[in-house]
Amino acid sequence: MTDEERAQKVFDALDSMDLKYEVFSHPPVATVEEAKDHWDHIRGSKAKNLFVRDQKGKKHYLIVLEQDKPLNMKWFSEHFGLDKLSFASPERMEKYLGLQPGSVSPFGLINDANKEVVVYIDEEIMNEGYVNFHPNVNTMTLNMACEDFKNFLKATGNKVHFVTIHMSV
Repeated sequence: MTDEERAQKVFDALDSMDLKYEVFSHPPVATVEEAKDHWDHIRGSKAKNLFVRDQKGKKHYLIVLEQDKPLNMKWFSEHFGLDKLSFASPERMEKYLGLQPGSVSPFGLINDANKEVVVYIDEEIMNEGYVNFHPNVNTMTLNMACEDFKNFLKATGNKVHFVTIHMSV
C-alpha cells in the first residue's frame, strides 16, 4: 500500500464516521523532534505514540502522550498492572497496525481487524481541545477536535483507557 493509499484509508474512515478534520502536509518526519519544526502553526496538543508489547509478545499496546513527556515503561507497566513492556518490532507494527516506523498513530487502529491493540491515552493531550496525529503516513499531520477523536476511538472497537501518566523518569 502506498503512502497516499494509507492516508486515503484514514480520510475515508473519518468521512464515513462524519468526523471533521484538517490536514497539513510537510516533509517526512520520523520523530517528534523533526515534527516540531512543522507543528508551530497547528492548534491543539501534539502527541507521541509508542507501540509496545509485553515480554511474551502476546499483548500489544499503543501509548499516546504529550510530545515532550518522558515515559518510564517500568513505572507504566507496574502502575497499570501490565507485564514488562518493550518496544514492538517493525514487523509487529505492520501486522497489528499496518504501519511503518515513524508513522505510528491511533489511526492505525483502523487496520487492527481483531481489536488486539489496547490503547492508553494520557488525558493531558485532550486538554487543548484539538489533537494532532499522522494519518498513518509521516508526511502529513491530521488535526481534529478532541470530541471527534473520542468518537473515532469508540468506533474502532479497541479497548481504550484515558489515564494520567506522571512525569516519571
